[in-house]
Amino acid sequence: MTTRAIPIDRAYRPPFRYWHELTLLGLFVAVFVYAAIFDRLHPDQIPFVSFRTQIDLSSQMWEMALVALPMALIIISAGIDLSVGGTVALSAVVLGRCWGHLPLPACIVLTLLTGAAAGALNGLFVAWLRVHPLIVTLATMFAYRGVAVGVSGGRPVSGFDALLPLTQTSLGGITPPGFLVLVAALAAAIALAATPFGRSLYAMGFNETAARFSGIPTAGIKFFLYTLSGFVASVAALIYVSRFNTANADLGKDLEFQVITAVVLGGVSIFGGRGTIAGVLLGVLLIHVTTQLVPWQTNRSELNLLVVGGLLVGSVLINSLRRTEWR
Repeated sequence: MTTRAIPIDRAYRPPFRYWHELTLLGLFVAVFVYAAIFDRLHPDQIPFVSFRTQIDLSSQMWEMALVALPMALIIISAGIDLSVGGTVALSAVVLGRCWGHLPLPACIVLTLLTGAAAGALNGLFVAWLRVHPLIVTLATMFAYRGVAVGVSGGRPVSGFDALLPLTQTSLGGITPPGFLVLVAALAAAIALAATPFGRSLYAMGFNETAARFSGIPTAGIKFFLYTLSGFVASVAALIYVSRFNTANADLGKDLEFQVITAVVLGGVSIFGGRGTIAGVLLGVLLIHVTTQLVPWQTNRSELNLLVVGGLLVGSVLINSLRRTEWR
């Protein structure tokens, strides 16, 4: 009995790596096509699909996009950080308490140190005490916001005129936070796809025990990731305060759920070990556009909760099906 060799081009081929990103891009285009049709049918309204409208609305996206980058790295390593919204609130309140008493650079430094310290505390419990990140960050999510409410006394602080150029200065229609997101996304993409650090994150997500025994400093990487997440949340707090010209304990409310939805929708596996920065950015864009389009057309912003919840359920189901298929 003779056997016939299988040509290499007909042997098993792994699934196309970027099909999820292409699907998101198709959905993104479909949303804009629908919005363009709606604009054509309602010429008396301000068009949603216009350069000026999208530039104006983009200012509401940069905080979520910025925080989504370290969140993606954490989830790829099989972790999670639910405390980013509380960290934003705590950092903003620290900025408000310092404002008027210290020079502007000192206020900014203290704000950034507050976020980094909050993230480092999460990293301490997760990396060195080995408490599950869901439990740790769920506790600090409430703790940080509670401290923010206590420190501020529930009273907002306004008058941050010195920070207004941070979000009002425009270069080619894009504000400094937009350029910051682009630079940070490029750095995260390179680090994830082309460095040993990125390979280590994927390895930790697939099997942390095996990664640790292979010599990867898993505890140190975890501590760095959560500290980075807190630091970036404090940068987002500066952007929030600049955009709203006020600092209070309500800033960043529900930010963690929007960010996690965008990251998971972008194809990052909730089980760890899989995901790309390109997918995360597409997930952020899709969340942003849909949550802006719904109230734009219906004047009912409460429907955004239904939209975000539906996208989160759908993204989890898609990732679960992919995980089952690739086993």
